[in-house]
Amino acid sequence: MKGKMRCTKCNEKAVISIRSRHRILCEKHFLEYFINTVEQTIRKYSLIKKKDKVLVAVSGGKDSLTLCDVLLKLGYDVSGLYIDLGIERQRYSKESRRKVEKFSSVKGVELNIVDLKKEYGVSVPLLARRSPRSVCSVCGIVKRHEMNRIAFNNNYDVLATGHNLDDEVSVLMSNLLHWNFDLISRQSPRLEGWHPKLSLKVKPLCLLTEKETAMYAITNDIDYMLYDECPFSEGSTSITIKEALNRIEDRSPSTKLYFYTEFLKHRSMFESLHDRSRVSDCEVCGFPTTSKKCAFCRIIERG
Repeated sequence: MKGKMRCTKCNEKAVISIRSRHRILCEKHFLEYFINTVEQTIRKYSLIKKKDKVLVAVSGGKDSLTLCDVLLKLGYDVSGLYIDLGIERQRYSKESRRKVEKFSSVKGVELNIVDLKKEYGVSVPLLARRSPRSVCSVCGIVKRHEMNRIAFNNNYDVLATGHNLDDEVSVLMSNLLHWNFDLISRQSPRLEGWHPKLSLKVKPLCLLTEKETAMYAITNDIDYMLYDECPFSEGSTSITIKEALNRIEDRSPSTKLYFYTEFLKHRSMFESLHDRSRVSDCEVCGFPTTSKKCAFCRIIERG
């Protein structure tokens, strides 16, 4: 950001240029814009009610801690959930856990911690070594199961995650490239808990970019993990797609926002493609699955 750039609203020194929305904003007006965007997203897609008990999945990264901070400022009843995956490479789990515990202490947020090693005697890297699945696939299965288990068992009304616009667009593009209509049908800022044991899942940051969440965290002195990506994600397809989309966005600002919001307008045409007819309860954990044992329990058994 060049020092001569000025806020288009007040002419004070700008901290960010948001090309997709044709805005250059100072710190004051950026924070106002950011919080208002989250509030409008919550209202537009009916994500959270004021009376709801909200569980925010926090990883120690900028997005999840920013989401938690904004929801607190908007007056929601918020608790955090941190899943210690036991990733020792680059001290990833140890450092991310420290960031989350510090944030929760400073903000006075109740923090639920699931420690995989204590809970199940395994870590994600160990589970991945004993599974035909990739590390990212195993990690996703573990996190989804544990987030839902804690939300359901502790009677939270909503499970909120810090997925931003860049995340949503890259996932949408990946699923389109693979013609994965089942996953496309389930992508939404609000994913209904269509089974009694599945929690409502929401993404209040889905219309804000990674750059914007980073700026919010910086201007609010949030101490977050500087290397947001897991050390095992290096070279992953999702990062490649993000990089490609960034190049397109650089040439044609607002492409990501348009692509995602237009998808949401037409999303209903994909909803019927989500097959729920074969769902039953896992014979081990009791949560929904399409087989006798859910993917999580099968992975844990191998571990």
